[in-house]
Amino acid sequence: MTGISYLPAQTDAMILDLTVGELLRDAAEADPDRPALIACAPGEPAQVWTYRELLADANRAAQWLLTRFRPGEHVTVWAPNVPEWIVLQYGAALAGLVLVTANPALRAGELEYVLRQSKSVGIAYSDSFRGTDMAVIAEQLRRQMPQIREAIRFETWNAELQAFDGLPQPLPAVEPTAAAQLQYTSGTTGFPKGALLHHRGLITAAHYVHQRAQFPRHGVWATALPLFHTAACGMSVLGTAASHGTVVICRQFDPTLVLSAIQEYRADLYAGVPAMMLGLLDHPDFDSFDLSSVQVALSGGDAVPPDLVREAERRFGARFSTVYGQTELSPIITQTSPDDSMEDKCGTVGRPLPNVEIRLVEPGGDRPVPIGEQGEICARGYQAMLEYFDMPEQTRDTVDAEGWVHTGDLGVLDERGYLRVTGRMKDMIIRGGENIYPREIEAVLTGHPGVARAVVVGVPDKQWGEIIAAVIELQDAANPPSATELHELVRRHLAPAKTPKDWYVTGQIPSNAMGKLQKFVLRDQITDGALKQLPA
Repeated sequence: MTGISYLPAQTDAMILDLTVGELLRDAAEADPDRPALIACAPGEPAQVWTYRELLADANRAAQWLLTRFRPGEHVTVWAPNVPEWIVLQYGAALAGLVLVTANPALRAGELEYVLRQSKSVGIAYSDSFRGTDMAVIAEQLRRQMPQIREAIRFETWNAELQAFDGLPQPLPAVEPTAAAQLQYTSGTTGFPKGALLHHRGLITAAHYVHQRAQFPRHGVWATALPLFHTAACGMSVLGTAASHGTVVICRQFDPTLVLSAIQEYRADLYAGVPAMMLGLLDHPDFDSFDLSSVQVALSGGDAVPPDLVREAERRFGARFSTVYGQTELSPIITQTSPDDSMEDKCGTVGRPLPNVEIRLVEPGGDRPVPIGEQGEICARGYQAMLEYFDMPEQTRDTVDAEGWVHTGDLGVLDERGYLRVTGRMKDMIIRGGENIYPREIEAVLTGHPGVARAVVVGVPDKQWGEIIAAVIELQDAANPPSATELHELVRRHLAPAKTPKDWYVTGQIPSNAMGKLQKFVLRDQITDGALKQLPA
């Protein structure tokens, strides 16, 4: 390495120049009778597809979709981890459609934004999720938005596909560099941005993660990671297909369901964000499950506490691997190996994956910093997003003229090429692996007549990585709103994960001489116990 924080790409590994449809076809041709997908849900028998069956359903889905959509059009999927999600993922890829992924916890207004901004012409949805009547919301939005031509109700879609007798038509030619998915991630505008990701990037990044994790060919990968995120539909689903293995998808994160699935299907690897990993380890009957098949426990999407790495290795009897990246990079750029030292597994996010360049630059600039000094983490390579969809200015703010993707994260690179993440330039809160942007929450809170100003910050938490705290400056100190009232206000407008857990009140929000908000002061006041809590 040179004396600056720069690593050239390791180019001895092959980039998989494939589409998602070709990936499935290749696996089905080589291992037609091997289980490809096992879908587990509480209180229901597991559903199993071989590669032959999954390809047949995906082809049927593609033919069905092409009677309703044109190649290149955008279709939003809004559902929990149901197997139809994956059938649609493969079917849309074969049909040349772009799949727009939406968190099933989104409220109506948030979903409407995704549908409009993505220019979706269709929506696929489940009837319900965690008490939300998704069917009612989806149909209401469809009536309000004439551009949504088609709705796919997952509860009846499989029967429609099996009854479909349309004449087979040639499937469109799809290039590996064509857009495959539009994944929404919060950004500096305060509104989610859609990262447009291509087939080659999603498949190759997933394949490299599996290789670094030493996942065996024909292995079993178990997870409850949500399919709307690239860590599940990309890293888990596509990576396992590249290994001709079996992906076990749990409907939701239920520790008993996940542990039972690992045991029953003899999973070689379990993948989950730190909160999920901790949830399994805290299960009162953890030691009664036979988890001896697990060779690697993989986590990321949030800071992984060193104690969690050690405890997971001890309790699972497995080795740990940490991944780091962001949606805009399909999504993984560095990873620790199971063979790394405990010090590196606990203190770093590993080395870059093949065919990606890494450099750390002065925050807000483009000059590389010396080895061992903190800088903004930037990456360049095959897996970078095509753009933020229909947001050219935001794209230019993130991807510079030389093709470097500026992550907004701060880190330190050592002389061996190991990266340590030290903080974030952005105000993003990461709760249990989910990105949460404070401005959305602050906008809802300041809509309350009793709130003069509201600031939302992330506070360190052992289980979730960060929890959300809101600090309120009151309009009238003699007549404050209650924490319960504000909690309910946020719940009505935003997804549950965006609701602050702790509520504080202050006489004045701190700012510097230029009037710039000082969120770090508020974080310190919260952790020091200097702020008064808002009464419930």
